[in-house]
Amino acid sequence: MARIQRKNRKQIEYMREAGLIVAKIHEALREAAQPGVTLLELDAVSAHVIESSGAKSNFLGYYGYPATVCISVNDTVVHGIPDETPLKAGDLVSFDCGAYVEREGKQWHGDAAFTMIVGGDEHGSEAARRLNRITEQSMWAALAAVATGNRTNDIGRAVEQVVAANRDGDWEAGIIEEYTGHGIGTAMHMDPSVYNYEVTGRTPALKRGMVLAVEPMLVDGKIDTKTLADEWTVKTVDGRLASHWEHTIALTDNGVWVLTAPDGGEAGLAPYGITPQP
Repeated sequence: MARIQRKNRKQIEYMREAGLIVAKIHEALREAAQPGVTLLELDAVSAHVIESSGAKSNFLGYYGYPATVCISVNDTVVHGIPDETPLKAGDLVSFDCGAYVEREGKQWHGDAAFTMIVGGDEHGSEAARRLNRITEQSMWAALAAVATGNRTNDIGRAVEQVVAANRDGDWEAGIIEEYTGHGIGTAMHMDPSVYNYEVTGRTPALKRGMVLAVEPMLVDGKIDTKTLADEWTVKTVDGRLASHWEHTIALTDNGVWVLTAPDGGEAGLAPYGITPQP
C-alpha cells in the first residue's frame, strides 16, 4: 500500500469547496430526475453545475469514461453510462457524482453518491424503499464509525451491523464486495481501500488529516455482478435492485466533517451523538 495522504487545514478547506460543488450537483439532479427525462439530459445537468461553479469533472475521461456522472438504474449497481433511456416513475436510480477544484497547482477532489425513487417514494416498490433506506442508513453508520473507530475496518463493520439489524425473515440485503470506498485528495481514488464489510488482518489506522470516500453498495438479492460489453456498466446477475450511497468525510483536528454534505453531516450524524467539526 502506498503512503496514505494526510491533509492540512487549508487543503481540507479546498476539498470542502469541491464537496459543496458535488452537493450542488446532487441538488440539481434530485430536482431534474423526473419521469420522461433521459439519462443524457441528466448528465447535461451535472455538466452545467460543474462548469458554472468553476470546477472540472473528475469522471469525464477517467480511464475513458464518457460522462460527468454515473447513472445506475434499478439492477445497475454502479458505473452506468448516461444514454437516451428515459426515467420512469418508480425507477430506483443512483447518481455517483464528482468534481475537483485546482488550488496551489493541485487538484482537490469531491465524490459522493445518492439513490432515489423517481417520482417519489410512493411510486417505488416496497423492496426499493426498504433497500434504499437500509443503504443510506448503513452509510451514515459507517461515517459515524470514522469518528468513533480506530481503524478502517470499523467502517466496514458498521455497514455489516446495519445490514444484520435490518434482516427480515430469510431476507437480508447483500453487500457488494468487489467495489469499495477509498481515500481521496489530490486524486479521486487513493489509498486506503475502505471495505464495506469486516476484513481479516490489520487495516490502516484512522488518523487526523485523512479524507475518505465511504460508499456502501447494497443489493436486494445475491451479490454476484456482471460487467456489460461497454466495460463500465455493472449489473446484478439476478436482475434484482441495487442502491449506492456515498459521502466524502475528513478527519479534522477536532473530529469529522462530511465535506460533500451541505450541513457537514450534522443531520445524518446526530442520531449517533456526533457533531461535525469543521
